[in-house]
Amino acid sequence: MRKLLLLVAPLVLAGALGAAQADAASRLVIRGAGYGHGIGMSQYGAYGLALQGVPYNAILGRYYTGTTLGSLSSNPEVRVLLQSANRKVTVSGVSRLGGQALDPAKTYNVIQGGDGLVLRSGSKRLFTSAPPMRLEGAAGSSLLLAGTSMPGVRDGRYRGALELRPSGRGINAINAVDLETYVRGVVSAESPSAWPAEQLKAQAVAARTYAITSRAGSISDGFDQYADTRSQVYRGVAAERPSTDAAVSATNGQVVTYGGQPVTTFFFSTSGGHTESVENSFVGSAPKPWLKGVTDPYDSYSPKHRWGPITMSTARAAAKLRGLVRGRFRRIRVVQRGLSPRIVRAEIVGSRGTTPVTGPQLRARFDLNDTWAFFTTVSSGVKHSAPAPKTPAPTPEPGATTTGGVIAAAARAGRLRAPVLRGSVAPAKPGAALRVQRRSPSGRWHTAVDARLDSSGRYAVAVPGRGIYRVLYGENVAGPVVRVR
Repeated sequence: MRKLLLLVAPLVLAGALGAAQADAASRLVIRGAGYGHGIGMSQYGAYGLALQGVPYNAILGRYYTGTTLGSLSSNPEVRVLLQSANRKVTVSGVSRLGGQALDPAKTYNVIQGGDGLVLRSGSKRLFTSAPPMRLEGAAGSSLLLAGTSMPGVRDGRYRGALELRPSGRGINAINAVDLETYVRGVVSAESPSAWPAEQLKAQAVAARTYAITSRAGSISDGFDQYADTRSQVYRGVAAERPSTDAAVSATNGQVVTYGGQPVTTFFFSTSGGHTESVENSFVGSAPKPWLKGVTDPYDSYSPKHRWGPITMSTARAAAKLRGLVRGRFRRIRVVQRGLSPRIVRAEIVGSRGTTPVTGPQLRARFDLNDTWAFFTTVSSGVKHSAPAPKTPAPTPEPGATTTGGVIAAAARAGRLRAPVLRGSVAPAKPGAALRVQRRSPSGRWHTAVDARLDSSGRYAVAVPGRGIYRVLYGENVAGPVVRVR
């Protein structure tokens, strides 16, 4: 079928045709890049740099602006929350409770009782201890903690000691372990152990530095780090691999410093090609000179370097934005982007006004990979021509292509009931190209009309007749499907 051209004056034509709406819908399309908060070291970017032969110290220097490597004079203890508020903690591999020797081959459980914590073997009470109760593992071995929360792992093995503290009616289980051993339990949980050695070294240094410069719990909570992405992922012995252990050993004690002091080394999965300054991602936080957005040329190795489109009806979008939409949801308008360009601030535009939001709020509401996102609202509706006073219609020359102008003239002559697909795209560049696609019986989409948006982002296009249509803006922003009856 030959293509129809956009009518020269689409809105005037639609008015001239007169109409009763046959079908209409609106859709929100979300496209984006990256995965994570965007601050500090991109793990996939570091992977790409390592493949190019860049050493780990240069990788760290790229992502943490103006920093150098320093060395710690000690190997401090880190406390990691493994279980929270469990009624009972079950553990084996324990060699000692304070001055009391225990059998590593036996399984013990701990419950709250009286004014302290009670250690039992089966149903037999052995000792009552004032909290915190510290259970030491056998030298060179590990503790086995039942019921860990790691995906696919029923029990977890951990080196060092297990500190138990009351929490409400339950007990918190905390792994107290030296820093270097802790980092061994982090590196392969954060970066695949098969990745290049220089990336793994960079990961080890970043993990070590983060552990000593951040604190997730308060002093009264008794722990420093979570074992998940609220801090950094820690899996204890399960994460120890020859390649990652070698990376930890090769960088023993090394940390990232700025002005001679260790600094917080945020890291994340995928940058999309550019990291972000901390104040633009953690909106409202103070700028940090070592946490500035930088280009990330080799991040394209990541499967989430670009993602989307994610599509949903505007009604579904409004449901996700419940409490933020004033009136009927219309669109999301970005008012500030960062360097990357991740969204810093935006507005939810409704029929009764706007509501300010941040990029992280939008990411949470739509469960997006990143705040590097673009929101496009596309609306489409169908109108049919009504009979009009007949006037002579122009006759196309033999062999001439039937155009929108001919259809318009035929409709004015009352000889043709030309369906018109009309709607809007927001945001959109005025005059931008638009394709109207028609679905074949096999389900494939084919271009039926090449068109352009007007200065306000609207379109009105005559289509060939009955069928199922949609508009396509750019390469991957598809509007809602509408039926011409």
